[in-house]
Amino acid sequence: MSYELTDGDDLDLPGPSHVLPRSERERWQAEYVKRLGTTDSMVIAAAVLLAQIIRFGGPVAPPLAWALPYEVGYTGVSVLLALVWVVILAVGNSRSPQVVGSGSEEYRRLVSATLRLFGLLAIVSLIFQIEFARGYLAIALPLGLFGLMLSRLGWRLHARARRRIRDQYLTAVLVVGPPEAAQAMATAFSRDPDAGYRVVGVCIPDGILGKAGRGLQASGRTFSVVGDDRSVLDAVRRSGADTVAVTATDYLGPVELRRMAWELDPLGVELVVAPGVVDISGARLTNRLVAGMPMLHIAKPQYDRAKSTGKAVFDLCFATCVLIAIAPVLVGIAVAVKLTSPGPVFYLSERIGRGGKPFQMIKFRSMYTDADRGVVALIERNGGNPVFFKMKDDPRVTPVGRFIRKFSLDELPQFLNVLRGEMSVVGPRPQVQREVDSYDGEMRRRLLVKPGVTGLWQVSGRSDLSLEDSVRLDLSYVENWSMVLDLLLIAKTIGAVARGEGAY
Repeated sequence: MSYELTDGDDLDLPGPSHVLPRSERERWQAEYVKRLGTTDSMVIAAAVLLAQIIRFGGPVAPPLAWALPYEVGYTGVSVLLALVWVVILAVGNSRSPQVVGSGSEEYRRLVSATLRLFGLLAIVSLIFQIEFARGYLAIALPLGLFGLMLSRLGWRLHARARRRIRDQYLTAVLVVGPPEAAQAMATAFSRDPDAGYRVVGVCIPDGILGKAGRGLQASGRTFSVVGDDRSVLDAVRRSGADTVAVTATDYLGPVELRRMAWELDPLGVELVVAPGVVDISGARLTNRLVAGMPMLHIAKPQYDRAKSTGKAVFDLCFATCVLIAIAPVLVGIAVAVKLTSPGPVFYLSERIGRGGKPFQMIKFRSMYTDADRGVVALIERNGGNPVFFKMKDDPRVTPVGRFIRKFSLDELPQFLNVLRGEMSVVGPRPQVQREVDSYDGEMRRRLLVKPGVTGLWQVSGRSDLSLEDSVRLDLSYVENWSMVLDLLLIAKTIGAVARGEGAY
């Protein structure tokens, strides 16, 4: 069904809201949300039941203490608490298809719903003079919230596995915009396959259509050009897209975008308007409605916060605890390095720190001695990039060095650099002088903060990253720093190191 509005036309509104899914995306999203509702209810029921058993020693509990002359047992309180909790989750849109499955907004809404429940209990207890057992609530609410977040994480992992293995739970995206913007958007979707957005076609402005041929290159792939910005509806039908992602073109103004949304709705196709910015964290974005126009406010980069005293204190405490915990491992690696090849246990590599100041980065030696002397010849022989040189089968690496590199064990002494204030636990990739000498103005922003033992580069491919991706990730970290991001990257690093992927 397609309809267009012109001046003088009668307004032909679509009928009642559709109950049945109109697209594959709506079908799997409805199934996913239904499963979330079931597990949410089960988790909440289990949490209040366990709280009652733990607090009162069994399912039988004393009556509620309140001023009214009616006796209500805590079993009834648990049932009512669970029902209200489920309702608040629903009212708070914690299972909205737009937020579930990725990002932090889903978890934020779970926390918000639980805090609202806590506030509601406080108001009810004040009005009706009810004395809830504090131990009961102190167990039920945190336990339920933890269970809800763990359950949602489990469903995310399930959806991610289905996407990778069976090509299910996918969103088919038609990208609409000028070639450069469409290319950037297609690249962004391709970088995160776990998010489930698969580009099935591209529409570019009519005047450029002939120059682009039938394909658009992005992330090493060729995406089919299936139409122009005036024939989006036909392109949706031909490509099978269930989502249209649009950046502004000369033709697609506010009126045309609104009309497109009307035309796509009967097909069950979502319209997403991209603001044209990438690598900006959600914490820096604020939606505002100004004079009827949706505006996206982008907060300033977080350079100063990334150099805060709080981050320095965290680095000091974390590095101290880690070094104490892994002391036996450090001794074992040192013995293995010393016994298997001649030379010192540690390798001191000059790196460039914050503000361009050089320092000696400490690593376990993983190469034969004097390996640095042959690096120029290796770069020339293998056609490598002198700014970002890595070899999978580097002849300079010792057998023990190959093992400790695979699991990043050679990096552990860098926590000593953290104690000395030269590095941070999390930060940009530490650079050598030849890399810094080639920096342009944009790349030099990496030097605004201390380099890190780990970072976005460590959990996103490590040595398999291209120069462009490495720079992009480092700049993204510098601009979007937060303490939560640091903790998340530390947790992800453990998994990346354990798998040993992308390190050599």
